[in-house]
Amino acid sequence: MGHGADPGIAPEAPPAGLTGASGRGQMGGSMIVSASYRTDIPAFYGRWFMNRLEAGYCDVANPYGGPPYRVALNPGTTDGFVFWTKNLGPFRGALGEVGARGFPFVVHYTINGYPQALETSVTDAARAVAHMSALAEAHGPAAAVWRYDPVVVTSLTPLDWHVENFSRLARQLAGSTDEVVVSFAHVYRKTARNMAAASRALGFDWRDPEAAEKRDLLARLAGIAAGQGMRLSLCAQPDYLTDGVAAARCIDAERLARVAGRPVPARLKGNRPGCGCYESRDIGAYDSCPHGCVYCYAVAHRGLARRRFRQHDAERPALAPMAGQGLDAAE
Repeated sequence: MGHGADPGIAPEAPPAGLTGASGRGQMGGSMIVSASYRTDIPAFYGRWFMNRLEAGYCDVANPYGGPPYRVALNPGTTDGFVFWTKNLGPFRGALGEVGARGFPFVVHYTINGYPQALETSVTDAARAVAHMSALAEAHGPAAAVWRYDPVVVTSLTPLDWHVENFSRLARQLAGSTDEVVVSFAHVYRKTARNMAAASRALGFDWRDPEAAEKRDLLARLAGIAAGQGMRLSLCAQPDYLTDGVAAARCIDAERLARVAGRPVPARLKGNRPGCGCYESRDIGAYDSCPHGCVYCYAVAHRGLARRRFRQHDAERPALAPMAGQGLDAAE
């Protein structure tokens, strides 16, 4: 998603049984729907999502450039939703309607409290904490998962800064959730390019810590989390697991079942080694989140993301332009 580090989910091709969005068919069976690790649907595309829920389906542009595909969105085929966001405010009212339609849901809320140089337009941490508290009060703590990710080590946010910052946020979020998911930034080529450009423009240094440093920081954060009644889990980075740190299941059928009050049929199907997720379908699009986080793996071209957001049509079946609709040249 565009909310932090890569959640262990690589761009995917349509699975067997899922055909193009031109009316030839759609995914069979039931499925958990992810909305979305590729972009922030609750913050920026909530109206589109609710329109698609009313229609009972959405179309998804294939990240590999192949044919688009259709995902059904109705109680008969959708076991529940996992929402990913850095700003739940615009979507809070919609959550009640999602629940009223019979869909259980879990919200992964990224709250980092980073300096603006790293997160240029993310809602401030105090407001996000208030959103999280209201979410837990309205829908129960099982519906809320805190994400502190990615951990980005810079001259603005050194390792000790993270300990102090995480501790403050954990105290504020105590009682609103029982889990915090952490990961370190994956330094893909596009991530390194964007970080380097931001560091030159804004005057900070950054680095990818050694594995031993990462394990030590995770152990410290796990102890802090436990003191606030939270389990700390690590997203798709098994090399850094240490005492007190569990492997995360970001798409978690068991948590969704707790919210639903009934079993949620799903199979474990990690998207790469180290990913503990249950099987799901993501309905978002890369290069469409305008938050502007410099570390984001889901946005290679920030100008394109801003342009896609400005020209987004909430009435279209797909969140992002499909083949032949233009709008895909990077700025």
